[in-house]
Amino acid sequence: MHTTLKPPFVLALDVGTSSTRALLCDASGAAVPNVASQRTYELTISAQGEVSVHADVLAAVVEETINETLRLAGPYAQQIVAVSLDTFWHSLLGVDANDRPLTPVITWEDTRARDAVYQLRAQFDEQTIHSRTGVHFHASYWPAKLRWLSQNQPELPAQVAQWISFGEYLHRRFLGRSLCSLSMASGTGLLNISTLQWDAELVQELGIHPEQLPILDNTCTGIRGLTREYATVWPTLCNVPWFPAIGDGAAACIGSGCIDATCWSLTMGTSSAIRVVVEPGSVLPPPGLWLYFIDAKRAVLGGALSEGGNLLNWLCDSLKLPPLKDAEPLATSLAPDSHALTILPFISGERSLGWHSEACLTITGLSRDSSPAAILRAGYEALAYRLLALHEQLCDALQNKTHQHKLQASGGVMLGSSLMKSILADTLGLSIYPSLEHEASARGTALLALEALEVIPDLSHVTPVLLEPTLPDSGRGEVYRRAAERQLRLYQALLGQ
Repeated sequence: MHTTLKPPFVLALDVGTSSTRALLCDASGAAVPNVASQRTYELTISAQGEVSVHADVLAAVVEETINETLRLAGPYAQQIVAVSLDTFWHSLLGVDANDRPLTPVITWEDTRARDAVYQLRAQFDEQTIHSRTGVHFHASYWPAKLRWLSQNQPELPAQVAQWISFGEYLHRRFLGRSLCSLSMASGTGLLNISTLQWDAELVQELGIHPEQLPILDNTCTGIRGLTREYATVWPTLCNVPWFPAIGDGAAACIGSGCIDATCWSLTMGTSSAIRVVVEPGSVLPPPGLWLYFIDAKRAVLGGALSEGGNLLNWLCDSLKLPPLKDAEPLATSLAPDSHALTILPFISGERSLGWHSEACLTITGLSRDSSPAAILRAGYEALAYRLLALHEQLCDALQNKTHQHKLQASGGVMLGSSLMKSILADTLGLSIYPSLEHEASARGTALLALEALEVIPDLSHVTPVLLEPTLPDSGRGEVYRRAAERQLRLYQALLGQ
């Protein structure tokens, strides 16, 4: 194996929206070459807006990645000192008193609770709730999901012993118990970001008993001791700390080297986001943005689109184009905004900035000349325009109107697409610095675990490894920003402000 690797090692688990990964990181947070495993899994999707997965099916996939990574680790497995974990944010799962699933894992993409959002907005002052919890009412968060479930399955709330996220379920399966990190709790929409406790008023009004919510933890000490079954299978992992799951976006910030407000995280995988690490309590999220936690001393201000690679892949499938990697050259060959198309890319409803759960994909300007490649090109550009609006809101919130920050890119679609990086650099008028870390989320959890174990004293001393930037072109930028204004007019006509 690689001779420059430094023990001890961390087994890092990353449960994404379409695949799950496990890899080994050394004492510096560097991934051990050829010691990794990735598995894809299928989501249950319906025309009504369901996007879910059975908890045991997904847990079994994670288990497979652990088994393979430990096998590939060989003697390094004996030097693993912790298991770190990130999962997709905002998932909801109801379990009984024996931790058996009573519902599927309802993911952030699920929009079935969209009508409940209107009910919550009529019942509460959304601005007040946003200032207390850091999030808006939306189908992706727990308040709307819980309201929807209670109305559609009225017998369910009494049967549920606890409402948890998938990360907690995974720990209960492997360890027999779990804790809920501030990071994961802040993504539910039920955490009071000032008191760092569940928001009492919101919980009561939603008809939830306090004991139905998981125990919060901000100690960063982890849980030790596998169940008897897994202690036999993974003896090297039995007595090391398993750290509570954190949100994948928070982990990506750390893993790509965005430790403070001088470097902003720009990610695009299945979905897209721009995030800035801030000190908790230093800023309240303005309308349109959210504030989540990484841990007790770091928060992340930003916004997320429900779209990214999911939109581009859907366009390729629907337009009978080759897979995205092969179809991208067709879109690259076209000039900027040469298609007369305007797209609102809301294939899974809108999150930032307007939080319209009911929003749909809209394409205007179609004609006989609208080739599949032109529509795909317009899809790339539409994503960039929404990220432009998000970036401008963040600049205003942080009084960073002169763009005195570096944009560091991560995520499979972002790192794998020259066209996406080029369009974004031109549209934002900023250089895009790709992170060398293709597994930024997993690396981020490993770095946080190493800091908690005091192997790394302070993450601010970890220097990010970046590739050569994609530089902006002002001429193309003018074209894109005019098209962004056209998209904004369509947005306002269909969805309002």
